[in-house]
Amino acid sequence: MSFFDKIFGEKEQGSEKNQIWKYIESEEDLTKAIESSFSGKIAIFKHSTSCFISKTVLKNFEKEIESSGHKPELYFLDLLAHRSISNKIASDLDIRHESPQLLVIENGKVVNSASHQHISADQIV
Repeated sequence: MSFFDKIFGEKEQGSEKNQIWKYIESEEDLTKAIESSFSGKIAIFKHSTSCFISKTVLKNFEKEIESSGHKPELYFLDLLAHRSISNKIASDLDIRHESPQLLVIENGKVVNSASHQHISADQIV
């Protein structure tokens, strides 16, 4: 572990491989996620893997979810790897892009959204 990893936390491996997430890596994955919102609320976490603030918010959100007992359907979007999908989300759902960002979607529509320190597991309930 490098000096900076000790100060700022381990590299992204843990969060990106967390079992609570379904990963959006294609437009088809996004379509399936939106379709599943017609069966119940889902949440999409848009994350910049190079941003310290985004990493911190992600880790805090994951801890909140894991300790809440509530197991919502969660989707993870790596903004750096899939920027075009983020753009499609902004366009199709008529929501301004931010990072990090949590979008709560029900019946194909954004019913709640937050960014940065305002992201909380409570928004999904």
